[in-house]
Amino acid sequence: MADAARIEQFRKMASDDPTNELAHFSLGKALLDSGDYQAAADSLRRAIGLNANISKVYQLLGQALLKLGDQPSAIATFTEGVGVADRRGDLLNKNDMLACLKELGAPAPETKPTGPAVVAGEGEVFCRRCGRPGPKLEKPPFRSAFGQEIYHNTCTKCWKDAIGMGTKVINELRLPMADPQAQKMWDQHIREFLAL
Repeated sequence: MADAARIEQFRKMASDDPTNELAHFSLGKALLDSGDYQAAADSLRRAIGLNANISKVYQLLGQALLKLGDQPSAIATFTEGVGVADRRGDLLNKNDMLACLKELGAPAPETKPTGPAVVAGEGEVFCRRCGRPGPKLEKPPFRSAFGQEIYHNTCTKCWKDAIGMGTKVINELRLPMADPQAQKMWDQHIREFLAL
């Protein structure tokens, strides 16, 4: 799909449902990829306003701010993002933002040792999306590695929310789910929504 067409689809999703954090996140990412850094920063800020627990949004917003030449705001964004990633156990995003801070000569915030601070009890899972323990799914939702990843990292409530979001993605983007490319796009949206 062409960049302009993708951007317009995500813009329509965000416009149709202003509370759709994934639409604002996806729009911001697409705008960043296209080089429209100011619009990307605006959209990513909206995504953070809707859900301040998605560490990848901070990482992308920091990149957009650097492209705009706003190093102090980028440093503040990366610093805040490291804290979010640290609380949620998003090691990859945390390490990427720490590397950016180091490259910018900014001090790295203190972080806890890897692993969630709160341990899930029996029948629970530490959910990557909501950042806390919650009821575990009865079984993996798919017979694939992605299904296993969801099963081990997502609580029941967040999975139900993801199904609703996935339906919106299919409808808004008019994805033909028999097409492997459409399936890949759906998987990516769900992965981002669940912070996997």
